[in-house]
Amino acid sequence: MQALKGIKVLDFTHVQSGPTCTQLLAWLGADVIKVERPGVGDATRGQLRDVPNADSLYFTMLNHNKRSLTLDSKNAKGKEVLEKLVKSCDILVENFAPGALDRMGLTWERIQELNPRMIYASVKGFGPGPYEECKVYENVAQCAGGSASTTGFLDGPPTVTGAQIGDSGTGLHLAFGILAALYQRTHSGKGQRVLAAMQDGVLNLCRVKLRDQQRLAHGPLREYSQFGQGIPFGEATPRAGNDSGGGQPGKILKCKGWETDPNAYTYFITQAAVWEKVCDLIGEPDWKTDPGYATPPARLDKLDAIFDRIEQWTMTKTKFEVMNLCNPLDIPVGPILSMKEIAEDMSLRETGTVVEVDHPERGKYLTVGMPVKLSDSPAEVKRSPLLGEHNEEILAEVLGYSAEDIEAIRASGAIGAMKQAAE
Repeated sequence: MQALKGIKVLDFTHVQSGPTCTQLLAWLGADVIKVERPGVGDATRGQLRDVPNADSLYFTMLNHNKRSLTLDSKNAKGKEVLEKLVKSCDILVENFAPGALDRMGLTWERIQELNPRMIYASVKGFGPGPYEECKVYENVAQCAGGSASTTGFLDGPPTVTGAQIGDSGTGLHLAFGILAALYQRTHSGKGQRVLAAMQDGVLNLCRVKLRDQQRLAHGPLREYSQFGQGIPFGEATPRAGNDSGGGQPGKILKCKGWETDPNAYTYFITQAAVWEKVCDLIGEPDWKTDPGYATPPARLDKLDAIFDRIEQWTMTKTKFEVMNLCNPLDIPVGPILSMKEIAEDMSLRETGTVVEVDHPERGKYLTVGMPVKLSDSPAEVKRSPLLGEHNEEILAEVLGYSAEDIEAIRASGAIGAMKQAAE
């Protein structure tokens, strides 16, 4: 049985951060009812569209396993339906601008009146403070959360990462908070508010850089490449290129074919415990006993030269050959996998990490699957809903409206048109 079977989620989210959260809950078995504006829906349905007249991948890859209900909350019948949904659901998730739900009449106080067991979860850009009213997008969150200032190379500008740590990362944090509140409710019988601020989520993922900020007060960061290069440190944690955040010297190195393949690289770590194996592998056995190379402190000022020598070896091998040779020796390496290689990796299909989904309008496409695997509660990835596809189904099954009631709601314009998949 799925872990969250029987839990109903009222999904007022859009774009990425909120939908990431509610999709995780849906994968875990919750009944997620995505509330959208009639005739419009989530803005991402039409953003970055690659197939004409079909929902974009941006939308479909963030809204699997959900049901879509179109609802005009300004309509009297629509407001009635909305309040019945609040009474019927366990969790409400939103990532509107501050105050948007209040203007719909759903203040926290009103929600508690309607359903004291409701868990009300929100994604915001910033937590309480001077910036809480500011609008935040992915890259803004990365910049305000400390990621950009510590990403990139020392002689270049701050850089954002391709990983969506601001949006999807915060959605993951919010899902964790919701599950904690859901468990707490089994003891207290009451719901509570859950807030995940994007700045907070990014900072949580950058904790090692906050660690290094404090270490700077006690001297230079010796594992950073700039220490070995004799470059002085400033007052803030610097950009460290591809140095390892864990203190083990590491670097991205060219592999065979790098001249034409932009991803023919590997990440190579010269961990102290396997140093002698590294020396033998690259043909430098004398380094094992040479006082200038034998210990980690002695190697610090020679790391660039050491990695240059290792790169001479990796350039004679493909990135997969490097991995096959290093892995049996416990030498930590990682091939730089392109999105094309990941998409074509059948082992990821077998584990459900990458899933092929069939959509009635756009056909088959690849998406990410549930990143956490539960042995007794496997996740099944189902396609995203068409706009308003489940209007009548939700009104009847969840709220108990009769056919006559549903017809009256439709006639009032509260739910708009319903889009159905072709048989």
